[in-house]
Amino acid sequence: MAKKPRLSFWQIWNMSLGFLGIQFGFALQNANASRILQTFDADVHSLSYFWLVAPITGMIVQPIIGYFSDKTWNRFGRRRPYFLVGALLTSIALILMPNAPHFAGAIAPMFIGGGMLMIMDASINISMEPFRALVADKLPEEQHTLGFSMQTLLIGIGAVVGSWLPYILGNLFGISKEATGDGLVPPNVVYSFYFGAFVLISAIIWTVISTKEYPPEFYEEEIKEGSKTKFRIPKVMWQLLLVQFFSWFALFSMWVYTTPAVAMHFFGSVDPNSAEYQNAGDWVGILFGVYNGVSAIIALSLPKIANKIGRRATHAMALAIGGLSFLSFAVIPNANLLIIPMIGIGIAWGSILAMPYAMLANSIPAKQMGMFMGLFNMSITIPQIINGVFGGLILEHAFNDDPLKSLIMAGVFLILGAGSTFFVQDKLDIRKANK
Repeated sequence: MAKKPRLSFWQIWNMSLGFLGIQFGFALQNANASRILQTFDADVHSLSYFWLVAPITGMIVQPIIGYFSDKTWNRFGRRRPYFLVGALLTSIALILMPNAPHFAGAIAPMFIGGGMLMIMDASINISMEPFRALVADKLPEEQHTLGFSMQTLLIGIGAVVGSWLPYILGNLFGISKEATGDGLVPPNVVYSFYFGAFVLISAIIWTVISTKEYPPEFYEEEIKEGSKTKFRIPKVMWQLLLVQFFSWFALFSMWVYTTPAVAMHFFGSVDPNSAEYQNAGDWVGILFGVYNGVSAIIALSLPKIANKIGRRATHAMALAIGGLSFLSFAVIPNANLLIIPMIGIGIAWGSILAMPYAMLANSIPAKQMGMFMGLFNMSITIPQIINGVFGGLILEHAFNDDPLKSLIMAGVFLILGAGSTFFVQDKLDIRKANK
């Protein structure tokens, strides 16, 4: 394989900008899907079943798209065709989801909304998986850190603005936060989804236009070497599974139950059609923007912390902070102070996005990186699926339909994840300890 040329800052920015659009749409979904589905008459203990579509589609779509994008070579490139198809489908789903009641006939709006959620998740995965591979495709090894850091920065920007947009439109631009009728989504949320569709497809089109991919012959030597490498799952991957289980089980609870928990305990409403509930949903968007913004900032500091105390200790500390932050929801007196625990949750989220992959990467052959990362994705999706199946039952029968208790459970799981981190044998930590 020919040596890859170093790219400039703006070339890396351009090739990563599409991630801002993807995360913009993903943040709108995470912050608003539960209240939209409840507006469509979904019960709080049924929400987890609708949210199952996210991990299930991720588990199915990502390995398939990763496999085929490795083998796709045409005049549009290797990864870029998947960016465009995923962006177009996601944009359509973003436009249609908040308008589900207008398409309802024999099918209830909540099932149409759930279908749009499934299409949105599948489409986001179509675009997201090739974006991760593009860094390895385009950049020399010495620029990989810069490439992934740029993606982290743009992910954070997209997530913050996407999460905050309904609040901004309602409070700064005066767009109504109240639905025009029962079972309808408030205009500020609807217009946020429209704007999200525009940002997503615009950002990805910019990346497609501004970024050229190398031709197939550029990778011939790499492909030949990769075919000779034996398949063996590294020991550290098995050890990380327990950490990942506790982490992603907790995160799924946060995405599903934060809006109903905040509405019930801090805004005094369980009626999704009430103004108080919609205000709670807008505030949860602000809270989600806070944790995403903190994660982008903390991601830049994690390497320095890990160099001092080790990657295992860094990850354990971050998960423990996140767990304690969830537990504090039980004693915080008002909604404004919820920003404080969201800072702690952002620290955990930043570490979850980085540290497990850093501990794993040193144990994976370079030519099998994509395949093993696809397999490792199972440690993200399976805990969410388990939560989706059993989380609603636990909420209904053990927690008496009180979603705040599901967030407390998330805190316990993150603390268990922190403890299980010390069972991971990180090669870099071991080498440093033996010096």
